[in-house]
Amino acid sequence: MTLASHDSSRSSQANQLQRSLRKVQQEVLRMGTLVEQSFRLSHQSLFEGDLDAIPRLLVLEKQIDIYYRQIESDCATLMTLQAPVAQDLRILSASMQLVRDLERIGDYAQNLSEMAVKLVKYSPHPILPEIAQMSEHAQLMLATSLVALADLDQSAGARVKEYDDIVDDAYARLYNAIAMQKNVPGVVEPVLLLGLIIRHLERMADHATNISQRVTYMVTGKRN
Repeated sequence: MTLASHDSSRSSQANQLQRSLRKVQQEVLRMGTLVEQSFRLSHQSLFEGDLDAIPRLLVLEKQIDIYYRQIESDCATLMTLQAPVAQDLRILSASMQLVRDLERIGDYAQNLSEMAVKLVKYSPHPILPEIAQMSEHAQLMLATSLVALADLDQSAGARVKEYDDIVDDAYARLYNAIAMQKNVPGVVEPVLLLGLIIRHLERMADHATNISQRVTYMVTGKRN
């Protein structure tokens, strides 16, 4: 092989890697869009009593799982066969972690929809509007993190952290309000469900924060 042909081969491999990386990033964003939709549908089922949203959410969950497995496989293959360096390697390793965060948010959304089926049997609890607001903040965190991913914007992490503080404060306040209830009339299931719901929302917000931190790592190589 001549020096020119060797350089041409290396250039071709580099171009192929860049195409593969773009494909992975596009697939991650598509998965993120599905997770956003899933979160929104779980919100509708819980706070708007829209149980018709649940079958659509279950379809999305299957698609999310397919994306998750495919992206993990693609990233592992590229890391093994293409020997990426520096930022390319960071993008692949962070993407593998990031899709796990997305997959977990999708799982939590499905769990929330299952709780909605149980909760709808009871009279609306007066604390529900506050929990709905907590859900909206967590969804905003996810949306902000995904925009940061699309733009490779490392500065979004600070905004997401501010939202996360709001969600954490809401969780502490709502947990105390639920735990301090005394002489609860009737069955305790709705109270237990409310406790589970706010815990799920707090974890979803944490995973959204993880996503923004992984974007920062992709760009800078620094972990928060």
